[in-house]
Amino acid sequence: MGEGVDPTQMCQSLVDKVAQSKQLMAITDPDLLVLFEDWFEELEDEIITLIDRYGPQNAEELARRIGLSLRGSTFLLSKLKREGKI
Repeated sequence: MGEGVDPTQMCQSLVDKVAQSKQLMAITDPDLLVLFEDWFEELEDEIITLIDRYGPQNAEELARRIGLSLRGSTFLLSKLKREGKI
């Protein structure tokens, strides 16, 4: 693993994310979670449509076009790239 990847840190990060997810599920109404997931999918579809129509977008352009924070648009662009959707 000479690529600078720390397996211990990766595992700890994964454990933290699972724990955080379980905490959210414990305090969130299941119906509300479904609405959030639907909204999130709509945002992803909107981003894909914008990129198809206007070409690649940077996080600032995307944030301005769809009314998200810079942090939110950066996250969504990274997620969609990682998943191979854009």
